[in-house]
Amino acid sequence: MARQRQLSLPVRTWGGRRAGAGRKPGPRPVVLHRPRVQHKSRFPLHVTLRARSDIDMGSLRRTRLYSALEAAITASSRSDFRLVHFSVQGDHVHLVAEAHDKPALSSGMRGLMIRAARALNRARGRSGPVWADRYHCRELRTPREVRHALSYVLLNAHKHGRKVAALDPCSSARWFDGWRDYSAVVDLAHDPPAVVAPRTWLLGAGWRRHGLLRLAPPCS
Repeated sequence: MARQRQLSLPVRTWGGRRAGAGRKPGPRPVVLHRPRVQHKSRFPLHVTLRARSDIDMGSLRRTRLYSALEAAITASSRSDFRLVHFSVQGDHVHLVAEAHDKPALSSGMRGLMIRAARALNRARGRSGPVWADRYHCRELRTPREVRHALSYVLLNAHKHGRKVAALDPCSSARWFDGWRDYSAVVDLAHDPPAVVAPRTWLLGAGWRRHGLLRLAPPCS
């Protein structure tokens, strides 16, 4: 008796990854909503906040908006969450911060984001969300990493090619005492600092092992 040939039928599946599925990548990747790792108080943090691209906020460096942001930064430091340095660019803000632990970081950043959003909305006469997504945060674990982050944040306007003075006025650069030629700029900060002094060894002293920072040449 001849053996019957078994036909193979296509099997339909409903699970697994499908081609073309999922959120489409935009011009800038969003911060994924994954659980944040635990944070140790001895490590400073480099934090980045980005404004939404779908609102007409204008450059955050405009005098009125920058003043609102600086006031929010000044009011946001507390005993377990400290903002030590910052720079404000057109659509984002860089921060160098310290936090006692993960809950202190989360609540401190939440307070800053709410306070800053309200201040910016008042300055623009609008309402609604301001920040694009969750803040991006990275621990700085070595003196070299801290020095690199300080240089990146305080000289960020120059990295963007902005025409600014040696000390970016939309940053905490004028209160920073780690410039190699600090004596030339020490008298430039007449206003009370919007930031607080560091408490971690890495941010207070450790990074200086690799040399003080050079002032960027003024842009003409």
